[in-house]
Amino acid sequence: MIIPNKLKKGDTVLVVEASASIEEKDKEYIEKSTKMLEDLGLNVEFAKNVYSNKTGYGATVLEKAEDINEGFRNSKYQMLFLVKGGANSNSLFDYLDYEVIANNPKIICGFSDSTSITNMITEKTGLVTYSGPTFKSLSSWETEYSYRSFIKRFMEEDLELSEQDDEFITIKAGKTVGELIGGNLSLISKMVAGKYKLNFENKILFIEELGFESEPAMCSGNLYYLKQNGVFDKIKGIWVGNYEHEDNIQLEQILLDTIGDEYNFPIIKSNNFGHTDRKTVIPIGTIAKIDTNSQEKIELLEKCVK
Repeated sequence: MIIPNKLKKGDTVLVVEASASIEEKDKEYIEKSTKMLEDLGLNVEFAKNVYSNKTGYGATVLEKAEDINEGFRNSKYQMLFLVKGGANSNSLFDYLDYEVIANNPKIICGFSDSTSITNMITEKTGLVTYSGPTFKSLSSWETEYSYRSFIKRFMEEDLELSEQDDEFITIKAGKTVGELIGGNLSLISKMVAGKYKLNFENKILFIEELGFESEPAMCSGNLYYLKQNGVFDKIKGIWVGNYEHEDNIQLEQILLDTIGDEYNFPIIKSNNFGHTDRKTVIPIGTIAKIDTNSQEKIELLEKCVK
């Protein structure tokens, strides 16, 4: 795997759009997030097309790809921060310059729709990418959990995947080691087949979902699609994250309904990643261990910045 350099004071973070464009209602949080990073001694710049809305639902695919490719190509920038979520970041797959990305490794971080971009970059280049806050969400929640996780992961080289009061639950006992892959369930389910499919062999899959957009039946359909395409035959374990639905049906319930007793890999649950204020930064492409008998149920076994 290719590991990017950690951030230090004086480094420049480039804010890029891969999904929806910045709207007027986002600007308060954009300003707050900018100040939070500047308070750390970091510089913040916005990509050329980040405010573009030529399509009526964001920048064009070529504009988005231009910004991301330039962000990796230009030595001025040490991190690309995906600005917010959306619905179509997979549209960039054909237009990203994976050779440029591999030859200029940098931190790139986001969650939700960003799942498509981060996982595909890791798949195509071997670069460790990160499921964590988007630039907007760094300041748009009620706590500073995501901000602390940003500092610990990207500036202090911390390897912890939780804070002291995070609760982890064992859904299925066991012990395993594998490479982390995953993010938003809806997006992962779109990358199990076809030209831009992910390799799930020997991976620990982490999944979360947004409850008010994804009904339990939809989650069930996506999980069965993973099962029907052999994903659960390949992976080594599952880490379930946040899912809040008005019917109080849990994502791990839907998962167990899908897999039954057919698979023996361990499954753990926590609420510190996904569409929630508690958003730990998870490095995609890094080796981790699940041990349900351990107090620390999941831990990283290798560095994810250097």
